[in-house]
Parts: sequence; C-alpha cells; structure tokens
Amino acid sequence: MFQQLPNTQPRLADEVYRQILSAILSGYIEPGERIVQEKLAAEINVSRTPVREALLRLEQEGILEIASRSGFSIRKITDAEVRQIYQAREAVEGYSARILAESGTRTQHNVIEQVFAKEQQSRPNGIEDFFRANKQIHRTIVEQTGNRHLLEMFDSLWNRGISFRLFAAISNVDLTASLGEHQALIDTIRTNSPEAAEAVMVIHIRDGLELQLEALP
Repeated sequence: MFQQLPNTQPRLADEVYRQILSAILSGYIEPGERIVQEKLAAEINVSRTPVREALLRLEQEGILEIASRSGFSIRKITDAEVRQIYQAREAVEGYSARILAESGTRTQHNVIEQVFAKEQQSRPNGIEDFFRANKQIHRTIVEQTGNRHLLEMFDSLWNRGISFRLFAAISNVDLTASLGEHQALIDTIRTNSPEAAEAVMVIHIRDGLELQLEALP
C-alpha cells in the first residue's frame, strides 16, 4: 500500500501526510487500528520526523487522535460534528451566493459558469476527483465575492482532511448528477435575487448533510 520515498524529497512530511490520508480513506488503515510512527517510517522508508509531523497534522485536523502506548488511531466523527461543519458552510457559502446575486457582475457570474463547465467537461472519475471538482466550484463562488475573510473561512473548512473523509463516505450516490446540480444554483445567482440564491445554496448544502448522515456508520 505504502510507497517507499527517498529521504532527499523536499517537504517530505507533506507526501507522508498524503499517503497516510489516502490509506485511511481507502480502508487500508481501519478504525480502531493503532498507528505506530516507527512502523510507518519503516514501511515508507523515511525517518520518524516527517511521519511524526504528518501524524500530528492529521490529529490537528481531527482525523486522528492519540491512542495508548504512544500511537494514534482514527477519530470517530460524530453526527453533531458533521452538523456543525455543514452549518458553518451554510453561513459562509449561503451568504456568498447572496452577495453575488445582489451585487455580482456579469463577469463574476461568467467566471463561475466557466469553472463549472470546465469541471463537468473534465469528467471526474472517482471520489478524489469529485471532491476536487466540487470544492473548486464552491470555492470559485466564494472567491468571486471579493471578500478575503469569507474565502479564508471557506478554506479553513474545506482544507481539513476531515472534509475529504466525509465526502469519501458517500458511496451510494450518483456523483455525476450531484455535480450537475450546481447549474441550478448558478442560474439562481444570475437572477439577481439574493434571498433565492442564498436559499438554494443552503438547500444544496443541507441535502449534502443528509447524505453524510446516512453514509456515516
């Protein structure tokens, strides 16, 4: 599962982080399994330092928790935490949609439309591709408000590894159809109706919440 890496690779901890997160998402590392940095370091062929850094980063992001005997394990995500994440998304992304419908320009609307079209045409294949495409569309909406504080809050929510883990939990959904639902959202933003645009975004996010709650054990 793990690939050996040369010790000379720059930002080794980032690559180790990527491999560990991928192992968690794929099920190679299972819930309840103790993750030992010495064992990982030997398997990936790196020193313990980048492994420790990657594990601590995953702990800070809420993916792992410190287990007994100096190890780590996958942290269970509660329904309450999932709801809180989606409530925060409603606030940031719902308000962004309102701003763009109220005062957004045709150029801003076109940028969002172009990004959406590009992501659809790229034909995402697999959970990771769909996560990236979905994130890019939503981030573009927030970015086009020109409000850097909203964008920072968006990135804080979406850049956590927990977001990818939640998305990966949805295995019984037509993700192609789900990606296409963004067109209705873009069309509503173009109508220059702030209340409607915010409402459509909130409904879209709440639909995602229901899928997450059904998918999580």
